[in-house]
Amino acid sequence: MKIEQIYTGCLAHAAYYVESNGEAAIFDPLREVQPYIDRAMNDHAKIKYVFETHFHADFVSGHIDLKKKTGAEIVFGPTAKPGYDALIAEDGQIFNVGDYKIKVIHTPGHTMESTTYLLINEEGKEYGLITGDTLFIGDVGRPDLAQHVVADLTEEKLAGYLYDSLRNKIMPLSDDLMVFPNHGAGSACGKKMSKQTTDTLGHQKATNYALRADMTKEEFIKELLTGLTTPPSYFPQNVMMNIKGYDSLDTVMDRAKKPLSAEAFEVVANETGALLLDTRDAKDFAKGFVPNSVNIGLDGSFAQWVGEMIPDVKQEILLITYPGKQEEAMTRLSRVGYDHTIGYLKDGFKTWKEAKKEIETVSRITPKELEIAYAAEKPLVIDVRKKSEFDSEHVIGAINVPLNEINQHLAQFPKEKPFVIHCAGGYRSMIASSILKQRGWDNFVDVEGGFAEIKNTGIRVSDYVCPTTLL
Repeated sequence: MKIEQIYTGCLAHAAYYVESNGEAAIFDPLREVQPYIDRAMNDHAKIKYVFETHFHADFVSGHIDLKKKTGAEIVFGPTAKPGYDALIAEDGQIFNVGDYKIKVIHTPGHTMESTTYLLINEEGKEYGLITGDTLFIGDVGRPDLAQHVVADLTEEKLAGYLYDSLRNKIMPLSDDLMVFPNHGAGSACGKKMSKQTTDTLGHQKATNYALRADMTKEEFIKELLTGLTTPPSYFPQNVMMNIKGYDSLDTVMDRAKKPLSAEAFEVVANETGALLLDTRDAKDFAKGFVPNSVNIGLDGSFAQWVGEMIPDVKQEILLITYPGKQEEAMTRLSRVGYDHTIGYLKDGFKTWKEAKKEIETVSRITPKELEIAYAAEKPLVIDVRKKSEFDSEHVIGAINVPLNEINQHLAQFPKEKPFVIHCAGGYRSMIASSILKQRGWDNFVDVEGGFAEIKNTGIRVSDYVCPTTLL
């Protein structure tokens, strides 16, 4: 059986390509669809179906553009109600792709329309299971997302549905089936996902906490709901885009591909109130940046942090990137529904410098310099890592303000008293630094290399929760 996992690390997302005898199917594609079209063309195959496991929350699927460009039929599982033409399959329905068969297994729980697809090869053998967000490697899908778009659902109800789906639909299947999930470690769609992106169902039955044979429904619901973090604010907006439809990526890119001189960039920014998004590395951003711009580096979990830190997907955006990186930034923004980029600074930040426009900087210190300051005066240290990271180990006396909560806790950052800010390696603390600069703070320094380098100094760190940690 020919099945290919197409994994995108920055989103911890897996799409799947299945081909047989000149016909192909794509499962849960990303927004940019040309790579799937090229893959099928290389096999001299026609894309017959685009299978969706559910209405995704963490990315905008490319299913609508794939249908427009290839004529492929979009397939959802039972109960789905998209706002565009699609085939709503019945539970147990069989689809043929060349010599292969694909069986629909309705598995509500993560969402009500969630569906798993059983792959049956040309010999009639059940080979694999494309599980979407129903079953991950080491975890299962969180049951609290659909309640944000369906009023009468609760996370407890969804967790109960998921328990039944796993026990009645998934666990009775053969142990030798390969499990092909939609996400791996790093996705916000689960809490205990493995770095592995495939496994056998039998091994998951033996090792996945949610598949314990002796687990009652009440125990499952309690364990599944314990420790869930608040989902990013863009999730419900992406769900609605996937349900209702969206502009084609071609339209989005045409709107975004507008190179602007420094003067034009400044005018457009003032006229539109667009967010100035600088995607360069933290070290380069710190040395100089356009005033009021926010730094979220492309060389990191870019789309996820955009989704965490920019609450409205309809926000207009002006880009500052390294030369030649603007289209990558536009594409990665569109993957999570940020479709309103309206231009970019031509040739990047050097254009701004050459125009002798105002420039701001972020002061940085080395961990060794922090060690000297810490020994002398014990400055206020603010750690913007996740609470779980902070709880594991942190600088003694530090305050924890997780980056994704910074806007709710700006009062924790003093304006009169100097302070030090850090994260694990410098990526997140520079996002925080740029936001603070934008809001008027100027009396702080960022630590190069973050906690990973601080640990190599003589600064005392603690493995217990400091009383000053924000709850």
